Amino acid sequence: MTAADQEPVALPPGLRERVMAASLLARGAGRPVPAVPEISGAQAFGRAADAFYGLLRALDEPDWARPALRGLDVQGLVGHLTGVEADVQRSLAGDPAVADADHVDSTQAEAARQAGRSPALTLREWRRAADRTLDLVREADPAGDARVAVHGIRLPLDSLLVVRAFELWVHENDIRRAAGLPASVPDAPVLRLMSDLAARMLPYAAARTGLREPVDVRLVLTGPGGGTWDVLLGQSPPEPVPVAIVTDVVGFCRLAGNRVTPAELDLHITGDPGRAAGVLAAASTLALD
Repeated sequence: MTAADQEPVALPPGLRERVMAASLLARGAGRPVPAVPEISGAQAFGRAADAFYGLLRALDEPDWARPALRGLDVQGLVGHLTGVEADVQRSLAGDPAVADADHVDSTQAEAARQAGRSPALTLREWRRAADRTLDLVREADPAGDARVAVHGIRLPLDSLLVVRAFELWVHENDIRRAAGLPASVPDAPVLRLMSDLAARMLPYAAARTGLREPVDVRLVLTGPGGGTWDVLLGQSPPEPVPVAIVTDVVGFCRLAGNRVTPAELDLHITGDPGRAAGVLAAASTLALD
């Protein structure tokens, strides 16, 4: 190779701009490829309910007595979810008593009521309660702007149903862990709604955890159902500090469900690591349990 061969070749003027423009025409920033089919919050909840029901039907009777979460066995945890459905149904009817009710305390009686009962009866009651929620949703306008208030959450109905799908998936995996079964992953359309909701709820989580310093977060969640979000956290001024966080979408959803810690995620962070740690810590508080 001669010295002339080693000299860098000048690129044509405007090449970078043309390549970037062509790339954005092929796929806009933050848009996953292949595209994930769009579904409604009601569809996401229905799919999560069917997955949860399929797991419960496959359990052996001794599995129902295994410790699952915060002192509840599997049967008690299913009772808790029956209580959650009852409160959601009351909220859809406009009952103000459940608007700020504690998520755990409000459902504890239903969880305790399962002790000594047949698992088949507990399963049947939960399925009936979930189906009743879906019936009420069909009668309502899930795409409307009216907010539903339950357990301290005030969200449009479609978003609330994504929260419910999220909770069913988290507790499905609590039960899988208790029974020694492998973890499950939602399909990509459900995961996309869950990850989008978790990303959009980050400002709320940051405010609740006292994260005041302004942070301009670029969150990149990889894998089917992921995407890219630009989220501003904290209070301005001063000028927000830019931070980029890249991680797997399933891992991030497990973090938002408070089932893994940031240290357990495969993370790529650019910017201030302390600010990034604050963002991830805030994300872990989104779970209601």
